[in-house]
Amino acid sequence: MLNEKTLNHLPASVQPLRYKREDVGRGIVHFGVGNFFRAHEAWYVNKCLALPGQAQWGIVGVGLGGGPRGEAKAHAFRQQDCLYSLTEVAASGVRTVSIIGALREYLLAPADPEAVLARLADPQTRIVSMTITEGGYNINEETGQFRLDTPAVQADLKNPRRPATVFGYVVEGLRRRRAAGTGPFTVLSCDNLRSNGHVAHEAFVGYARALDPDLAEWIDANVTFPCSMVDRITPGVDSATRDALNAASGLDDDLPVLAEDFSQWVLEDRFCNGRPALEQVGVEFVDDVAGYEQVKVRMLNAAHLLLGSTGLLLGHRYAHETVEDADLARLANAYWTKDAMPQIVAPEGVDLDAYRKRLLSRFSNRAVADTLLRICSDGASKVRVFWTDTVRRSLDSGRDLDRIAFGIAAYLEMLRGQDEKGQTYTPIEPTLDADQIALVNDRDLEAGLRLPAFDGWRDMDTTALDAAVVAARRAIRDRGVRASLPV
Repeated sequence: MLNEKTLNHLPASVQPLRYKREDVGRGIVHFGVGNFFRAHEAWYVNKCLALPGQAQWGIVGVGLGGGPRGEAKAHAFRQQDCLYSLTEVAASGVRTVSIIGALREYLLAPADPEAVLARLADPQTRIVSMTITEGGYNINEETGQFRLDTPAVQADLKNPRRPATVFGYVVEGLRRRRAAGTGPFTVLSCDNLRSNGHVAHEAFVGYARALDPDLAEWIDANVTFPCSMVDRITPGVDSATRDALNAASGLDDDLPVLAEDFSQWVLEDRFCNGRPALEQVGVEFVDDVAGYEQVKVRMLNAAHLLLGSTGLLLGHRYAHETVEDADLARLANAYWTKDAMPQIVAPEGVDLDAYRKRLLSRFSNRAVADTLLRICSDGASKVRVFWTDTVRRSLDSGRDLDRIAFGIAAYLEMLRGQDEKGQTYTPIEPTLDADQIALVNDRDLEAGLRLPAFDGWRDMDTTALDAAVVAARRAIRDRGVRASLPV
């Protein structure tokens, strides 16, 4: 098994750690230790730890989910001393396998909440980062404010010294630091959200304001919430993929991660208590992340969701199958060139057409085998984040709505859980309840438009768009997906 005892006996093809792990401190606490975090932030930090003077930036991971699944994950991390392998695969099939040792400790919050709070209060902790999903910030889409009415938030407000949410943990950790005179830490969102730093600020200060206005004022004045743009396609790893990765690497790793060979991280340089020298390992520091966010969210993520929904309906199951399908490749290119690119002001040095071509290459990476169910998971949150700007600007400008309407229709039809070949699948929609899911099966094809996924343009005149969505849903059912494609 991969652990610290076997680090000196790695296969020759596996890249070892370039630093002494026993010298690594714990300067970062991270909530949400999923595959993306392990292939992205932890990968960058792992490279940073090999630089002189950077040993203090090791990571403590925190899992908020309990139960058998959470306990099994925590056990696996403990068994392996929080070590794991990352396999990076190029579209050509060339693989690079590295050991990642940046994660120094893994805490399961429900099992030991005080241990998490102690880490947050520790002066050694200088950054608290998170990947808690696009829908994880508990923001009311209509008001832009933190929602105080959810049961989990209400429970934390009533018992703030024993929190269960990320908001409760972070704010209680900051309360302890303020009381001890320790000073603040930076809160760093690494989720696919527009202005994710501003969203995180609203969430954590909003929670604190309801709990203790004086503490909220201190957080607002002292804690920084830099915006970031993150990008790396990182598929899920099931048992078959795990076994295949281990067979290729020669490792015995229960926690391997697979990712494409492309990675990008763009950050605002607003850290209140120091940061790693990430600029030396490929991270871009800029004054304004917004332009990079727009390019990534409206081109990569939006097209991913469009291709994922349509591909599932056609019977495809992997991302590479969608761009190998000539009709879907034309759909993606039409969306990019007619809907997205004309409305994007690219940052200096970013060539949108070159970016489009790079996306086609990245999506075609068969070795990554990214599932469409993963890409479409939590679509109700992703639609709001990935499609809202393009929809609003298209409505404002009177642009052709055909591809946008088709994308919405395909998403709604995808939620029904059956492709046009009659094969069933289970959409992953953690934020939708049974009554909301039932709307997509309503005989009234307009009923699905009441889902919160579409709240981002609810305040606009959507008469023409709604009619086009209904027409596209009817066409998909009557003529089939391929015959209904707006290309």
